[in-house]
Amino acid sequence: MKEINSITLEIIANSMTSIAEQMGVILAKTGYSTNIKERKDLSVAIFSPEGKLLSLAQHIPLHFSSLSGAVEVLTEKYDLANVHEGDIFIANDPYTGGGSHLPDIVLLRPVFYEEKLIAYMVNTGHHADRSRKGTTIYDEGMRIPVVKLYDRGKLVKDVSDLIMLNFQMKYERQGDLNAQVITNQYGADKLTELVEKIGLDTYEAFCEKWLDYGRRKAKAAVASLPDGTYEFADYMDDDGAGHQDLLIKTTVLVKGEDITFDFRGTCPQVSGPYNCVPCALKATVYYSLMSIMDKTIPANSGFFDSIHILAEPGSLVWAEEPAPVADRETTSQRIADVIFGAFAKMDPKMVTAAGNGAMSFFSFAGTDARFERPYIYVETIGGGAGARYNKDGLDAVHVHMTNTSNLPVEALEMEYPLMVEKYALHENSGGAGKYRGGMGIVRTIRILEESRDTMLVAAATERSRRAPWGLCGGDSGGTAAVRIYRDGQIISDNPKPRNVKLQADDIVEMVTAGAGGYGPAAERNPQVVKREYEEGIVDEKWIADAGIVSEI
Repeated sequence: MKEINSITLEIIANSMTSIAEQMGVILAKTGYSTNIKERKDLSVAIFSPEGKLLSLAQHIPLHFSSLSGAVEVLTEKYDLANVHEGDIFIANDPYTGGGSHLPDIVLLRPVFYEEKLIAYMVNTGHHADRSRKGTTIYDEGMRIPVVKLYDRGKLVKDVSDLIMLNFQMKYERQGDLNAQVITNQYGADKLTELVEKIGLDTYEAFCEKWLDYGRRKAKAAVASLPDGTYEFADYMDDDGAGHQDLLIKTTVLVKGEDITFDFRGTCPQVSGPYNCVPCALKATVYYSLMSIMDKTIPANSGFFDSIHILAEPGSLVWAEEPAPVADRETTSQRIADVIFGAFAKMDPKMVTAAGNGAMSFFSFAGTDARFERPYIYVETIGGGAGARYNKDGLDAVHVHMTNTSNLPVEALEMEYPLMVEKYALHENSGGAGKYRGGMGIVRTIRILEESRDTMLVAAATERSRRAPWGLCGGDSGGTAAVRIYRDGQIISDNPKPRNVKLQADDIVEMVTAGAGGYGPAAERNPQVVKREYEEGIVDEKWIADAGIVSEI
């Protein structure tokens, strides 16, 4: 194997990252749906022929589970004799295709150089189409194992037809899949150019050394942590199907260069759609540790292979078929909170207080009378980020496992027969402290006359009963809610409504949680509090309840 120095290693690594980041830009610019082109609910990565992650663009941490899982299944299912130039594989199934939930459809393209497999280009996008909600994975939509969508550059029409038959909005799904195909082709072309420039032997040496570098950096970072056992537990409100107070617990064991995350004792899997399959749990652990550890550690499989994870099969965080998983992203948020809580026992300066702890979302479906065609609107809503030992938490952002963009009001109202009545900060929702927790969001949607046969397919938030916790004396953040109004009256305040028929002029309101504060509120700068009061961020009651002395 050819030897390469550290400078060459860094140059090639940055070149690979640049390719991955450019792929993300291509996918967003060529995507058809608002979900991909506006909200950027997508991710891309480059894997080695052995299925090891080489480069991951900074998109959505949870998507890593679908990307890595699909590659793992592909490398196990297909030997090299059945992988060819021009092949494109497709998958989404959490139990047979390496996915984490069905809307995230993964496309995988093998890359060849001089007839030798050198990499896999992989991307995923969230395909928002009407799906059933039920108590098993069979109720959640079309399941796709890892299969060939293109064989040697030719579309496998039978597979394509079967997949498209299961979508209501075929034009939108086809447009997004075409964008995913183009994205992987672009990445393959750019990687081939890179290998042509540096030589195949240098590229192969880079892959081996890059993974080893990640492994060594990770072990060194773990070794710098104090040995010990650190425990934390938290509860999700409910699963939307009758089960309340869902326990998530972890024990973090640090010993020398080894770190283990033990989730045994977490509650059993549930009949609501909040179960996580193993790859989703792994992605959450990896993200959480990378957020805490040395930021120079590369996000590659060398790092991930250094982490040990224990969980009970059939539990909420290690679900088994046929558990439903559609809303697994909210559970992953709470797993991250639990991990942060455990590390706070080690050193609270390493982490933030609890964030909004949810993937709050709307999902509407109906007929757009303007164009006489069906529409499906999906929106994920951010919330507060936890305060740190030296800074306030960020207001109105996605935290931890989700990183989608805001869907602009103008784009929403142009694309769908809906109107945004309100889009504002959730006042008083930031937990008081020396440093305030971030505030949540209030977003209300009015159903217009042009929206026929409209149904709120699903909406959900978390932290409606159990507020995000503070650290070192900081107060808890404000709680969340989902409300449906008709003629000015609340007709539903279920935080996880499903399949609600709506009428013109009905209003659906999403209120997301704030975040926990850090440190005693009495130590907060009075001038900052005065400014926040004048801006309408907090009111007199919030100030009084926090015990803050301020001239307002």
